[in-house]
Amino acid sequence: MSNPFLKQVFNKDKTFRPKRKFEPGTQRFELHKKAQASLNAGLDLKLAVQLPAGEELNDWVAVHVVDFFNRVNLIYGTISDGCTERSCPIMSGGPKYEYRWQDEHKFRRPTALSAPRYMDLLMDWIEVQINNEDVFPTNVGTPFPKNFLQVVKKILSRLFRVFVHVYIHHFDRIAQLGSEAHVNTCYKHFYYFVTEFGLIDTKELEPLVSVVHLCHILDST
Repeated sequence: MSNPFLKQVFNKDKTFRPKRKFEPGTQRFELHKKAQASLNAGLDLKLAVQLPAGEELNDWVAVHVVDFFNRVNLIYGTISDGCTERSCPIMSGGPKYEYRWQDEHKFRRPTALSAPRYMDLLMDWIEVQINNEDVFPTNVGTPFPKNFLQVVKKILSRLFRVFVHVYIHHFDRIAQLGSEAHVNTCYKHFYYFVTEFGLIDTKELEPLVSVVHLCHILDST
């Protein structure tokens, strides 16, 4: 059965950032179409994330990183009006987990920020990474940098923090909008992908273990 989430779930006006797209005719565009076809056909997500025969791992990962960036933007966009300096003065996932921002420019040391400020910096930072031809080359034959997967792991671990914040602090809003099934599907896809290729340490996934169990998001296999 086709998954409605993969067509158009959320209001386009609620997108937190403009969607990043693949140029038609490129290898990434074809891989993206292949990935979408598997999902739209209702293929088991555990199978859908597996590397297709004959494809390069880095290309497959690059396509999914951009796709997850787009989807997490959509999810955060649906609740961003309720995620404010006042409601979320600290970027966190409940009382046990606090996420501090660090980069190579203004915040050289881990710094406590409000959730909306953290999200803003995070999305800007990821956009810079995925638009950098030296990190995410778009021309066929241009090699990926040796540290590509290292960069990807950082991007995905930070995107995971958005899921944590949304699930723990804003899931009532998601439910109110009737979008919980769509968010759950997106997280399920994300989880199976990062675990299939070991892109996030299992310890980092702990903040959502109880939520996932409570919501029966993942298959009991």
